[in-house]
Amino acid sequence: MNAFSRALDWLAALTVAVAGAALVGLLAMMGWLVFGRYVLNDTPTWIERAATLAILAIAMPVAAVGVRERFHLSVLGVREALPRPAQRWVALGCDTLMGLFGLGMAVWSWELVGMVAAFRIPLLGISQGWTYVPMAVGGALMVLFAIEQVLKDILSKEAPEQRGVAAAFLE
Repeated sequence: MNAFSRALDWLAALTVAVAGAALVGLLAMMGWLVFGRYVLNDTPTWIERAATLAILAIAMPVAAVGVRERFHLSVLGVREALPRPAQRWVALGCDTLMGLFGLGMAVWSWELVGMVAAFRIPLLGISQGWTYVPMAVGGALMVLFAIEQVLKDILSKEAPEQRGVAAAFLE
């Protein structure tokens, strides 16, 4: 279990680093858009579509890291109000549901990639499938991270912990 968690620490850190690089790229694109529009008086039209792809590439995988760090959408107040044994069962149920959600997202997003692969994004000239690749990757990562959380829920003798966002970098 420790080796699996260490590997997922590395994968989560890599995911956040790639998302950070994509965010820097997004900021550069927006800077170029503003410069082109107001200084050159020639708006680069491709940037808006590329920015949408960058936002997806940032949001979907980082949402999966949220499953690992347990900052995904959950109502902690309800869980924490329960007795410790019940907290473990609620955490196990939530983590299982998150994994199933991620599996569905990965499988059906990958189907979308295949269905629209032949179509091109007009302003970028790349396959429309790239729009859905971040969703498939995010779903697959969500499954991996949920598996880890389920194993921790089963093997732990204590109530589930709430990890910090930067826990992977600090360990």
